[in-house]
Amino acid sequence: MLTLSYSRALHLEFFLDQSLESLLLAHVHAFTDWGRVPRVILYDNMRSVVLERRGEAVHFHPRLLELCAHYHFAPRPCRPARGNEKGRVERAIQYIRHSFFAARSFSDLEAFNLKALAWRDEIAHARPWPGDDSRSVAQAWAEEQPHLLPLPQHPFETDLVKPIRSDKTIYVRFDLNDYSIPPAAVGKHLTLVANPELVRLLDGGWEIARHRRSYDRGDRINDPAHIEALLEQKRKALGATATGRLEQMVPSTGEFLDAAFARGESAASQAKQLLKLLEEYPAAEVETAVREAIQRQTPRASSVAFILNRRRRAASNQVRPVDLSRHPHLQDLAIPTHQLEIYDELTDDDEQ
Repeated sequence: MLTLSYSRALHLEFFLDQSLESLLLAHVHAFTDWGRVPRVILYDNMRSVVLERRGEAVHFHPRLLELCAHYHFAPRPCRPARGNEKGRVERAIQYIRHSFFAARSFSDLEAFNLKALAWRDEIAHARPWPGDDSRSVAQAWAEEQPHLLPLPQHPFETDLVKPIRSDKTIYVRFDLNDYSIPPAAVGKHLTLVANPELVRLLDGGWEIARHRRSYDRGDRINDPAHIEALLEQKRKALGATATGRLEQMVPSTGEFLDAAFARGESAASQAKQLLKLLEEYPAAEVETAVREAIQRQTPRASSVAFILNRRRRAASNQVRPVDLSRHPHLQDLAIPTHQLEIYDELTDDDEQ
């Protein structure tokens, strides 16, 4: 909250944290709302403003000094134990607590801030001005506004910018929450840019991730594209190994090897034997045989080989009709009919 000393005009805004970036952003929003900038701003001795103090000598926060230089106003700290120097601000805070907060509901922070500004315009600025009861705060503010400094051409940039490095996963941690990044950025030095709404990750000058900002603790914010890229990377890595290729060609391999291992078989040896079977049989036939071996509770490569051999023999014994369209030379083939008397003569000769 900022209060103008002469008119008592207010700007109030609520945030979900008390960070330096939120404090700077509150200044920018206040100056934009007023359309002007005070020449001097009096501050309490909070850590985000005053880093160190020895007597009258003060070390201001460098980011606050950047804000002052951008808007051309002078910061002035309150002297310790001098409550009279900030009485107007303290009274304004009490006024907000009793007049605005009482029995007021809201759904989210944005709606809450909109209600706060509406209350400011309709109630706070309509109240009598302390210097003259015949005038309102809004009228005193209209008189004070022309005496303030004009706004610069561009607002001050308040986003938090910090270097960050991803670990061995596709997540980077910020403010006790994890935000996903593309798998290709794992292990790289990145730049994190955060404002109250968004968290962005940059690789050099390129934005590689953008997320809504979470104010929870231990939250994990994912981009579905990052998860899909990681799964695709794992699928490719899985296909780079012998067992991975086997599982891609024969999906039941994992269940088969687990059952074989539970019965004391070597999973590596069984996988090696199944790979040899794939050199002789199509993958679909091996998958069918593996499923049958699992159902028969004989999870061994030798059992799979037996089933495959049995199926091949059964298929070879089947009588298959000849497709004459593929063998036109057989279409005119004639087979002579033998007379049955010939067989009778053979029988008669045997009896004699």
